[in-house]
Amino acid sequence: MSDGVQQAILGGGCFWCLEAVYQQVKGVERVVSGYAGGHVPNPDYETVCTETTGHAEVVQLQFDPRIVSYRQILEIFFVIHDPTTLNYQGNDVGARYRSVIFTLDDEQMHVAKELVSELSQGKHFSRPLVTEIKAAPTFYPAEDYHQNYFQTHPFQGYCMAVVGPKVSKFKKTFQMLIR
Repeated sequence: MSDGVQQAILGGGCFWCLEAVYQQVKGVERVVSGYAGGHVPNPDYETVCTETTGHAEVVQLQFDPRIVSYRQILEIFFVIHDPTTLNYQGNDVGARYRSVIFTLDDEQMHVAKELVSELSQGKHFSRPLVTEIKAAPTFYPAEDYHQNYFQTHPFQGYCMAVVGPKVSKFKKTFQMLIR
């Protein structure tokens, strides 16, 4: 990344939700929905949905740490999804919806583990966190029709019922980080 831009790869349910939120964050320059963490090269949506590839639906972020820190990226992540549910978010069920942080270097690994420890010790959640923290595997961009999904389909049922409320929760909780 040039000009000090960094990357983050996160999975916390449907990638449309994470994408829609992070597109609203000051300092996030690019968000790409995709797949990571599985054993099948070049997966597509249909095969990921079979739960046989091992991939999670994730977003890859490019962000300017002078505007939004990696820790703030993760703080948003822990507010907009439930990190205590193993392999599901709401009605989205399957390992592809798991809570996972794929770190790109030792510093990200340290920050992620430190924050998970703080959240676990602070009893911010009524159940234990199940978020996986792993070194980043290969990231595969999702098909074009999955990119910018909420922006292009705001009145689609899932977007109105699931994505929209997550965007609203972000805006209410992180007003200082809204674009």
